[in-house]
Amino acid sequence: MSVSVQQHELIEQQLGRKPRGLVEIAWQTAQGIPAVLQMRSLVDDQPFPTLYWLSSKDLYQAIAEIETGGEVKRIEQQLETDDELRAAHLADQQRYVDLRWQLMADSDRQRIDELGFTELFNQYGIGGIRHWDKVRCLHMQYAYHLAVGGTAIGQLIDQRYGLNNRHLSL
Repeated sequence: MSVSVQQHELIEQQLGRKPRGLVEIAWQTAQGIPAVLQMRSLVDDQPFPTLYWLSSKDLYQAIAEIETGGEVKRIEQQLETDDELRAAHLADQQRYVDLRWQLMADSDRQRIDELGFTELFNQYGIGGIRHWDKVRCLHMQYAYHLAVGGTAIGQLIDQRYGLNNRHLSL
């Protein structure tokens, strides 16, 4: 969805700076508050493998508290023992890579190839993580979850912490 002038101002307020590489709003609240941004994969000839960026201050803070509480480690331990969760997470990683290529501008795809970054974009999953069986950042995991309407890790976070029921103001 395109970005209105008012939404662009909100995004700048959320981030504390002008966004670089913004393509569009990938998910927003019913009130039109941007929460997830779709980003370009190449900015100033530098690779940016993060397709979705969490812009909501409210969600950012909530997830920061969840991460500080050790949730990344708990999820990674669960991925080691829960075959169903692990398979779903690995499938989410592959969908992320495929979606990034699909949504990428043709000019960026061509330039990525010229610069020798193609393999990097095939290998790096959610949030630019190379080891798909790990969880690098819950912020990026949750941004992807919101943007696509559900992921294994995002659903787990919603079940444990109810972020999907949280009122977002910024």
